[in-house]
Amino acid sequence: MMFYDYSLATERVTELHREADNARVASRLVSARRWSRLASWAQRQARRASRDLG
Repeated sequence: MMFYDYSLATERVTELHREADNARVASRLVSARRWSRLASWAQRQARRASRDLG
């Protein structure tokens, strides 16, 4: 019985680690998309400012 409990506990810990890893990856993807949109916006603003000066 003790081994079964230990096995379930280690399986659950592994599952929780996997879920945490997946959450970190998802968070990084969201952050990367946000930075990409911000960079695109800044690039458009710079082009517009350059065109207005030119």
